[in-house]
Amino acid sequence: MTDLSDRIVRYGELQPCKTAFIDAHTPGSDQKENFTIIGGGVSESPDQHVHIGIPHGFNIGAAGQPPKCRNSLHSHRTAEVFFVLSGRWRFFWGRYGTAGEITLEEGDIFNIPTGIFRGFENIGTDYGMIMAVLGGDDAGGGVIWAPQVIEDAADHGLVLAETGKLYDTKKGETLPEGVHPMTKLTEDEANALPEPSTMQVIGGYVRRYWDMVALADKTPCKVIGANGIIRDKPGFEVDFITRASASDAMHAHDKPSVLMPVKGHWKVTWDGGETVLAPGDTMSVPENLNHAAVPSMTGEAALYHVIGTSDAAGATWTG
Repeated sequence: MTDLSDRIVRYGELQPCKTAFIDAHTPGSDQKENFTIIGGGVSESPDQHVHIGIPHGFNIGAAGQPPKCRNSLHSHRTAEVFFVLSGRWRFFWGRYGTAGEITLEEGDIFNIPTGIFRGFENIGTDYGMIMAVLGGDDAGGGVIWAPQVIEDAADHGLVLAETGKLYDTKKGETLPEGVHPMTKLTEDEANALPEPSTMQVIGGYVRRYWDMVALADKTPCKVIGANGIIRDKPGFEVDFITRASASDAMHAHDKPSVLMPVKGHWKVTWDGGETVLAPGDTMSVPENLNHAAVPSMTGEAALYHVIGTSDAAGATWTG
């Protein structure tokens, strides 16, 4: 029997970190909760709990926020893919977050291009959650913040060291001797980052839940991949599976994969065991392990399946 209990993280057992990033004290961003589910993630806080530390070639995380709470403008060197688990979210991008924006709802997915400043805000009426896939085991080495975010954080007591660790001056913390603050991008560097139009971003990198349901009517929809409806090679692929395209045929992958339900309950069977996953649960499947996933109850059912590839994590693919 293969025991996978240590590779399943239940939504109700997620452990949040409220001091994960440099804007943790900045008004409007100080109610954020960050979750590191698989891999080390990009948290800047030693308080961050890692649920599954096994390297997958990518990271799985989540952000939970109450209404009107936002995540400040930042950039990544590798992929940052979000799908909405619950709530209504506004994503925005550009040097000052004014180049474009889009509102996403449950099940929608967004592969945000690398190298642009981006942020997001819960514009719903209740606490909401977005799930994230980050490229690479080290997720690109961390977060690149817009200069104004670092300046605002300093005004509220938080300093990010060049080591990527946060120090809270309001608690009397100081940078160790010989350690300097993280270098900010210059104005010229920050202003040089691309500001794609809303049409470019929506057309190339956003897919809506109900469109994917239609596309997954017979076989799983390849959402992200070299031949996906979002064409990219970020070191992983993302499939979207519904009741209509689910199969009980046992299969295996030569790299780790992750099952993430967004609607309904899913029975996962593998050589030596079985379990049922609900929306918000995350399950890591080891490489070369035969498994299958099908809905366990009647009603709407949809699942995101993330599979590692041999592609190197890096900038958004434009081939």
